[in-house]
Amino acid sequence: MCQLLGMNCNVPTDICFSFEGFHVRGGLTDHHRDGWGIAFFEGSGCRVFLDSKATIESPVAELVRKYPIHSKNVISHIRKATQGQIALENCHPFQRELWGRYWIFAHNGNLENFHPEALEFFHPVGQTDSELAFCHLLERMWRQFPNGYPGCAKLYCFIETVATEIAAYGMFNFLLSNGECLFAFCSTNLHYLVRKAPFGNAHLVDQDLTVDFSQLAGSNDKVAVIASLPLTDNEVWTPLATGQLLMFVEGEPVFL
Repeated sequence: MCQLLGMNCNVPTDICFSFEGFHVRGGLTDHHRDGWGIAFFEGSGCRVFLDSKATIESPVAELVRKYPIHSKNVISHIRKATQGQIALENCHPFQRELWGRYWIFAHNGNLENFHPEALEFFHPVGQTDSELAFCHLLERMWRQFPNGYPGCAKLYCFIETVATEIAAYGMFNFLLSNGECLFAFCSTNLHYLVRKAPFGNAHLVDQDLTVDFSQLAGSNDKVAVIASLPLTDNEVWTPLATGQLLMFVEGEPVFL
């Protein structure tokens, strides 16, 4: 099973601590060695780093570990290939433009016999079911809202409908963001926590590393972290229910 990591904040924040625990699942504490990627939104722009190497062997991962990029929305993915060869074009997260803004998507799971209707505007580059599902989702969004971007709240119900349809073909955990909000859909395993005042210590599951966030975060900071499996063992992680879509805005989940 691939691994997902997302972050949504109310102020630009670095993901170094979470990524420190997450990246070792790419071949050290877990067996996901088929590529990885991470995307950071910065205003209307987006930095995307991809590598077909395992994270524990990737010079790009080493760069990200030591480069505290600050962002309000981040999506990362460690791949265990099910469909598509091990190649750069099949590494998540995938990026497309819609309504004059970037959309970033990463998927954990496997969709069998998923053959959606012919795509008119969005087309996959690689061979994965994941990228095909992303293109299908964007195509449906584009057709549903032909007059332009409707806002995250209006998109929520529609994305939930399409995600439920796609999930009928298999495991479909995903993260999706446009830099304004972050959507998380759970098919099997997805967890989240929100760090806000009063901040305390956090200890990683995959490494013996502890950080005291009271020394790093401002009193008004809010940081939501979403992961396939909990990254820390001394914080309360909330599991998403099967078939649940959550939207995160300004560091907290929004229940619609």
